[in-house]
Amino acid sequence: MDREHFELLAPAGDLEKLKAAVIYGADAVYFGGEMFSLRAGAGNLTIDEMREGIAFAHERGRRCYLALNIFAHNEDIEPLTAYLWSIRDLELDAFIISDPGVIDLVQEIIPDAEIHLSTQANMTNYRTAGFWNKMGVKRLVLARELTFDEIRGIRDHIPEGMELEAFVHGAMCISYSGRCLLSNFMIERDANRGMCAHPCRWKYSLVEEKRPGEYYPVEEDERGTYILNSRDLCMIEHIPELVESGIMSAKIEGRMKSVFYVATIVHAYRQAIDAYFDDPEHYCFDPSWLSELKKVSHREFTTGFYFDQPTNKDQNYQTSAYTRDYSFVGLVRSYDQQTGYAVVEQRNKMSLGEEIEVFGPDIPFFTQQITEMYDFESGESLQSAPHPQQILKMKMDRPVKPDYILRKKKI
Repeated sequence: MDREHFELLAPAGDLEKLKAAVIYGADAVYFGGEMFSLRAGAGNLTIDEMREGIAFAHERGRRCYLALNIFAHNEDIEPLTAYLWSIRDLELDAFIISDPGVIDLVQEIIPDAEIHLSTQANMTNYRTAGFWNKMGVKRLVLARELTFDEIRGIRDHIPEGMELEAFVHGAMCISYSGRCLLSNFMIERDANRGMCAHPCRWKYSLVEEKRPGEYYPVEEDERGTYILNSRDLCMIEHIPELVESGIMSAKIEGRMKSVFYVATIVHAYRQAIDAYFDDPEHYCFDPSWLSELKKVSHREFTTGFYFDQPTNKDQNYQTSAYTRDYSFVGLVRSYDQQTGYAVVEQRNKMSLGEEIEVFGPDIPFFTQQITEMYDFESGESLQSAPHPQQILKMKMDRPVKPDYILRKKKI
């Protein structure tokens, strides 16, 4: 497989994240519309935003996939039908779907639509792959519960033109391919219709029937128990194995994550993938790529099912909280080469004298101190910038470009 046929696929929870993913190196993006995807809590895109995002991506030679991966109930069919008619003119490159009835409906209304089978469909063997091929599915988003050996076995038994996609980074669901009823049972929010409350991350104690109100800890540590709390998937150290397994699309999870998260993760994987295809025989993993991943919100990492069945070492028994060592403090909007000042949109508080890191899609990060900062409209000199999305003028040590990101290490 060559670089042209190996895709880095990034999440786009809203229009800003879509553009960031494309700018920082994604070959394709996936997103939900305002209805019928499995991330109701993400910003998602209106039809006009999808049209703008698709144009932005296509102008840069990237692809756009729309997630319609809910498991539809009877009451969903009529509004889904109307929604498909309203978007049938969009130049979407594919639809990600799990429900056979939804596949049938999309094929009926948009006959030339490319169909990708969602991971929610639990695709785990080559006979099932053959069935979906007969149903007109172009790509299989594999269940996360497959090993490399199983993936190679599927690749060996399916038609050459059928593609395989797999998650390589992000949060792991404790239930089989995300097919979970726990949220629905506990607080009536259906995970299979996009409203999961993530009860697998909650703290649990034991209550005996005849002693209500008496809570007995399941002794993992003094702060609680997290018996369903998986580590995050991370495969950046295993790009050769991913390519050689027959996977042609490496998918990053995270439509509900920040633009800082999307840009950082995409950038690191872009560097690793490009380094591999530049010279596969002499490829060597650069630890700095993993260090970059750890600068965004994350849990401890695991390789999931790729090499073997996960064990207790793939669970986090201490906390369900994320590690957040860095803050996203600003986004460059423009830069004046002659004066060395950048216009920056503030995202979190920063102050004079603080050390920040600056990175972009085409440079390694560099470190500098904030020495000058002004309110853009008034020109007033500032000691700190505490107001969300305040527009600032800042002195930069090196040239920067629009969409470069400013971050600072938390103390």
